[in-house]
Amino acid sequence: MSDLLKQFRDKIDALDTQMLALVNERAKLAREIGHLKEDGVIYRPEREAQVIRRLQADNEGPLSAEAVSYIFRAVMSNCRALEKELSIAFLGPLGTYSEEAALKQFGEGRQAVVCGSIDEVFRTVEAGQADYGIVPVENSTEGAVGITLDLLLASTLHVVGEVTLPVHHCLLSAQQDISQITHIFSHAQSLSQCHEWLNKFLPNAQREAVTSNARAAQMTHDLVASQGTFAAAIASKRAAELFDLNILAENIEDDPKNTTRFLVLGNHGVAPSGQDKTSLVMSAHNKPGAVLQLLEPLSRHGVSMTKLESRPSRQNLWNYVFFVDIEGHQHMPSVQAALAELAERATFLKVLGSYPAAII
Repeated sequence: MSDLLKQFRDKIDALDTQMLALVNERAKLAREIGHLKEDGVIYRPEREAQVIRRLQADNEGPLSAEAVSYIFRAVMSNCRALEKELSIAFLGPLGTYSEEAALKQFGEGRQAVVCGSIDEVFRTVEAGQADYGIVPVENSTEGAVGITLDLLLASTLHVVGEVTLPVHHCLLSAQQDISQITHIFSHAQSLSQCHEWLNKFLPNAQREAVTSNARAAQMTHDLVASQGTFAAAIASKRAAELFDLNILAENIEDDPKNTTRFLVLGNHGVAPSGQDKTSLVMSAHNKPGAVLQLLEPLSRHGVSMTKLESRPSRQNLWNYVFFVDIEGHQHMPSVQAALAELAERATFLKVLGSYPAAII
């Protein structure tokens, strides 16, 4: 080992020792703050968002903003766990993109509550069997997740955060040779998102939709173990690790910008973070120009609308409700004024929650 290399390694060792002491000092302070909290709420998404945004703004590299977010979410997650290990419900099994979203938002210092459906995620959090839930709400290529919107309409839960997750699909198998694949399992959305790639590289392979990509990976693993098969799954890299499968191809999605947005559900509101969104659902009178009249207060009060999605109300035939995302927190004066006018004009209005905008 050269003297110069040893000098660098000695410096790294010294820095690691300093960082360990500082992280433990932070953990002690976080625990003291926990003792001072009067409402018992441990997870403060607005505070965590403020911390990460400040650190990303102060970051001079060479670490990326995403790396800074990952590192400090891990620190905050483990500090939070000294007060309580939060339980997070998500659509399972392990290895789904919903689990990846939970990891991105809450870090490793949490207990996984694996659910069999999105409906079960809602019911688990509502019943107090999990502290928070993560549910997919829309995909950049496939659009809205209808079941999530329908459940938001009926649920008493608050939206307390959002997570955006770039979705990169892999072809997984126990086989080494892609030309041997005759059967492909995946979620219907993922099969659709990889349609052109499959047509080009595996045009003759039979495609079968299953409940989740992780389930597809699990089925592929089990089939090989039980009968030896030329099956493959479209799933994530994490699923490959969990189910001991080979990655035959990476990034096989047709749209490289494919992204899924997830919502974090909880039983409490969230204070302003300084860069927030508010989600709401409303309905309009059944008359010409009603929707335009309903949205006009947003424009007049300078509130930017980032999403408008219609869904059948399930109350009367051809009646619809509108899911809307706007920029800003519901406690901001401009948003407050716009919501007050919306309440007067709408036949129904429900604020689903205000929460920090997603951080990369």
